[in-house]
Amino acid sequence: MRKKIIAGNWKMNKTIEEAVELANSIKLDLADCKEVDVVLCPPFTALKSVSDVVSETLIAVGSQNMSSEDEGAYTGEISHTMLKELFVRYVILGHSERRQYYKENDFWVNKKVIKALEKNLRPILCVGETLEEREAGDTEKVVEVQVREGLKDVSADAYTELVVAYEPVWAIGTGKTASAEQAQEVHAFIRGIIKDMVGEEAANAVRIQYGGSMKPANAAELLSQPDIDGGLIGGAALDATSFVSIVKAAL
Repeated sequence: MRKKIIAGNWKMNKTIEEAVELANSIKLDLADCKEVDVVLCPPFTALKSVSDVVSETLIAVGSQNMSSEDEGAYTGEISHTMLKELFVRYVILGHSERRQYYKENDFWVNKKVIKALEKNLRPILCVGETLEEREAGDTEKVVEVQVREGLKDVSADAYTELVVAYEPVWAIGTGKTASAEQAQEVHAFIRGIIKDMVGEEAANAVRIQYGGSMKPANAAELLSQPDIDGGLIGGAALDATSFVSIVKAAL
């Protein structure tokens, strides 16, 4: 049985002081949570402080991005070495906002996924369609390309170390929400693609999160679906009570 994983993507929110306060509040309820993998992904500036807060707990820390390069003249980038020094264990890669605003494509996302796995970091590969693509009936086409290209050359035995996050872009911060049935349909489709790529064992092992505005009000229904193995939480992750409620819905 796949262990649920709930990751909070804080995006470009929280100063160091605010991040420490939020992490401490989450820690009060989830420090010893064994049934669900809990991951906090603060901005780069707060990674060390949040790592310090959760260092004696079962809560993991994740980064919101990572370079595909080891080091060098890459202004504004951050490497796996720098992240591991801060005890980061997960890295969000290919998030829809990185694709939309910073033009990251599948080629570069794949390079990052490969690098993360090589360096014993756990990638959270984000895939998903826009509203225009969904309304055009292209959901499966778009998602399949992102999955196949993003996971290109990843060996079957690595799938236990990575997470795929399905984030319908049209349901992020828009007030629109995919129904549990819609989300489950795409999650099952993604698992089928992975089965075709690397076999049934890896497909059954990989965890697929939902990243389309999961909230306390809809978390239980979404997480009850057979192929939804957790959530990549945005707005609700910025409130300790909401985030804790979502984690408890995964128990």
